[in-house]
Amino acid sequence: MSKAPTIDQRDIFNFRRLSPTLTTSGQPSEEDFAAMAAEGIGTIVNLALPDSPRALPDEAATLGALGLRYIAIPVDFAAPREDDYAAFVAAYEGLDGAPAHIHCAANYRVAAFLYRYRRERLGWSDAEARPDLEAIWAPNPLWRAFIGLE
Repeated sequence: MSKAPTIDQRDIFNFRRLSPTLTTSGQPSEEDFAAMAAEGIGTIVNLALPDSPRALPDEAATLGALGLRYIAIPVDFAAPREDDYAAFVAAYEGLDGAPAHIHCAANYRVAAFLYRYRRERLGWSDAEARPDLEAIWAPNPLWRAFIGLE
């Protein structure tokens, strides 16, 4: 009998494991979320809009049924706002290192917010923070300005 693939082995769009307790990606499927719950992830943070590509019809209900805590911070990709970032910081710091998965439609918003968080809140250098961002995308001018990309 073959063992189910771990979340690291699943085909989740733009999936990244950033630490033993933090993973990020584009939109996961219901099956991906079930695998996350089975592996001990307790919180899902979603930065996508409810009508983003591949969005689940009712992600909150899906995750609730799996026993996962759900935090939705809908960020308009064309117009990210400072209060979006502030809500992200509050949610992220509220995790206190507990296993979590952060996603949006393509992992662009997540990678950008984490880049900014690492620079502003953790004091990482650009050289330390940039590789995880660039592994996902090269931000456009709007997002470069929003996250203070040098």
